[in-house]
Amino acid sequence: MKIFSEELVNKAVSDLHVADLSEATIGEVLLVAQYLEKETGIPFIRMDQGSPGLPVNAYGVEAEKAALDRGVGSQYPAAAGVPELKHEASRFVKAFMDIDISARSCVPTVGSVAGSFGSFIACTQRLPGKDKVLFIDPGFPIQKSQLRIMGVGWKEFDIYEYRGQALRAKLEEMLSDGDVAAIVYSNPNNPAWICLEEEELKIIGELATTYDVIVMEDLAYFCMDYRKDLGHPFQPPYPPTVARYTDNYILMLSASKIFSYAGQRIAMICISDALFGRQYPAMAQRYKDSGVFGETLIASILYMITSGCTASTQYAYAEMLRLSTEGKLNFVEDTREYAVRAEKMKKIFTDNGFHIVYDEDVSQKVGDGFFFTIGYGSMEGGELLRELLYYGVSSISLALTGSGQKGVRACTSRMRNELYEVLQERMKAFNEDHPLNK
Repeated sequence: MKIFSEELVNKAVSDLHVADLSEATIGEVLLVAQYLEKETGIPFIRMDQGSPGLPVNAYGVEAEKAALDRGVGSQYPAAAGVPELKHEASRFVKAFMDIDISARSCVPTVGSVAGSFGSFIACTQRLPGKDKVLFIDPGFPIQKSQLRIMGVGWKEFDIYEYRGQALRAKLEEMLSDGDVAAIVYSNPNNPAWICLEEEELKIIGELATTYDVIVMEDLAYFCMDYRKDLGHPFQPPYPPTVARYTDNYILMLSASKIFSYAGQRIAMICISDALFGRQYPAMAQRYKDSGVFGETLIASILYMITSGCTASTQYAYAEMLRLSTEGKLNFVEDTREYAVRAEKMKKIFTDNGFHIVYDEDVSQKVGDGFFFTIGYGSMEGGELLRELLYYGVSSISLALTGSGQKGVRACTSRMRNELYEVLQERMKAFNEDHPLNK
C-alpha cells in the first residue's frame, strides 16, 4: 500500500516547479521529500543527498576555535593556502598513498566542487584544441553542470561494460581524436561504489601520458573501501591511484566525508609536481601571467572563484590531517558505520525483489559503503524513482549520473536505526504492489 498518493506527489512536483520528476536533480528530489514530510508528518527514508550522517570531527572543531582565538579571522588568507595545511597535506598523501607531492603543489579549495571547477578551467585552457572533458561514468552530476556554466563540452561512457583490460580499447576510442583535456572519475565511485583497480588505473595513467591528458581523480571517499585494511599511515596496503602511473594528475581530497566536516567546505587539490611546474604559452597569453600551470590555477583562476579558503577552516583541516598521519586519528574506522548501514539496507531491498545494479568489481564483489545502486525488474530509473516516492523513499535516477543502467542510487548516510523496520515494511509493500512475474 502506498504511503503517499499520486495526487499528493503530483501536487508537490507542481508546487515546486519540477519539470520532470523522472529526471529530477538531487536538489529537486530533496525538496519533494521535504514537501511531503511537511504536508503529512510522515518521515521519509532519505537516500537522495549524500550529506554526511556522522558527527563532525571534534579535533577539527577545536583546532578551528583555537585558530579564531589566535585572531586568524582578521586577515585574508593567502590564495595558495596556509603553510601548515600545505605541509600536512603533503605528509598525508605520502602516509596514506605512498605518493610524493610537495607542499607547494597541495592547494586548499572551498570543497572539491570549487576544486573541480577551477581545475576544469585550467585543464581545458592549457592547450589549444584540447577543450573537452571525458567522464568515466557513472559520476557526480554537478561536475557536468559546471561544464555547462563554462560552455565546455564533454564525452562520456558508462564503465559497466568496460572493466579490467576492456577499459583500454574504450579509452583509446574516446581519446583518439586528440580533443580531450581531462579525464574525471571518482574512486570509490559515486554512485556505484565500484572501485577502479590497479590494472585499470595503470591503463588510465599510461593513456593520459600518451595523449597528454590530465586525470582528475576525485577521492571524496578516500580509503572508504572497507574490504581492505586501509588507513594505516606509512603502511601498505595503499589505496589504488592513477598517480603511480602518470605525472598528469590532480588528486581531489575532501574533508567532507572522511572527517564529516562538510559544513565548513574545505578540500585539497594535490597536483603532481611535474604538472604544477609545467609552463603553457596559451595560459600565459590568456591570463597575462607566467603560464605555469599550478601558479595560474591558484592566482588567476581559483582566487577569482572563491578568493581563497576560510583561514580557520584550513587550520582545522591541517590538524585532522596531522593527527591522521601520526596515527592518532583513525578516519577509516570513524566512517565504517556507512558499511554497516549499506549491508543492512541492501538486504532489505534484495529480500524484497530488488537487485544490486553495479555489483562486481574486476576481482571481487562491490563492497559496502556510502552508496549502492538498486534496480527493480525492468523499471527505468526515473520510473523507479517516482514509484519509490509513493512509498516514502527518496533517491535519484542512475541516468542522472551518466549511467546507462536501469536503477537508482541509494545513499546510506542519513539512515537511522529506527528506520530499518520502516524500510522493511515499505519495501515489502512495494514488492507486493509490483509483482515481478506480472
